[in-house]
Amino acid sequence: MEKMKIAATARHIPERVVSNDDLAELMETSDEWIYPRTGIHNRHVVDNENTSDLATGVAKKLLEQAGWAPSDLDFIIVSTMSPDALSPHTAAIVQGNIGAENAFAFDLNAACSGFVYGMSVASSFLTSGRYKKGMFIGAEVLSKLVDWKDRTVSVLFGDGAGGVLLEATDEEKGLLAEELQAFGDRGEAILTGRFANKNAFAGEISPLDPYFHQDGRGVYSFATREVPKVLDKALAKAGVSADDVDLYIAHQANHRIIESMAKNFGQPMDKFPTNMAEYGNTSAASPAILLDELVQDGKVKPGMTIAFVGFGGGLAIGAQVWKV
Repeated sequence: MEKMKIAATARHIPERVVSNDDLAELMETSDEWIYPRTGIHNRHVVDNENTSDLATGVAKKLLEQAGWAPSDLDFIIVSTMSPDALSPHTAAIVQGNIGAENAFAFDLNAACSGFVYGMSVASSFLTSGRYKKGMFIGAEVLSKLVDWKDRTVSVLFGDGAGGVLLEATDEEKGLLAEELQAFGDRGEAILTGRFANKNAFAGEISPLDPYFHQDGRGVYSFATREVPKVLDKALAKAGVSADDVDLYIAHQANHRIIESMAKNFGQPMDKFPTNMAEYGNTSAASPAILLDELVQDGKVKPGMTIAFVGFGGGLAIGAQVWKV
């Protein structure tokens, strides 16, 4: 066990709600078409906020809940595929916004697996003995990467941020095991944010295309086939059975994928809570948003065994088993 504890959780969600009926005003679609296929009714999108604003909102809430000063932090990690800019990176903006003068900060991009990958990096820092307190945030403004005339992707994604404070501890809690895998040979199943390159010494090397493009059937097949294999490896490393896990907190991409996962492991759906009906797919932010909802509702209790699962762009999958 890598001993550490989750000292606080928080989320920051834009106020504007875009329903499936709102999308029907922009394109040929309907709630009756979207919900059965995805499990999504609504998504939240920003008005004038950017990714660093959502992440800063989470950071302030985390510190307030834990009673920590910004100067207590040793590091800040932000997982995002939709940063404000390539430089300065989002975590540095957050560090400056909250005045965490003792913290180093950096971004991590593992798309929809970003929560699990980020938690892995944070746990490595804390269990190294070099650092004691850290902040990890998943934050996305995916609405700026969506072609709002393309119903194959625009119905799926939303904006939001969630995060945790992590602290080294002598208590018997923390990360029991993990399994991280990449499937780069299948990466073109999800393409987003391609930059144009027209350098002065060559022709156009790559096209400019900021928007999401997704092979929906391919991604669904990948998730239902490969994710259970990766999760099973994490459970085996942790020495626990599927029955031993109290909650499975999975990336909120599609309700049918999560139903398939529960069926695969012979577990009831009440062990696989979902919130994509309200928020849609928020990529790296989705497990953190769901975790905070469960904590605030009193559904996460000390001593529980929790499995975190992320999957998507890359293609990549990550699974962790925690004792909280």
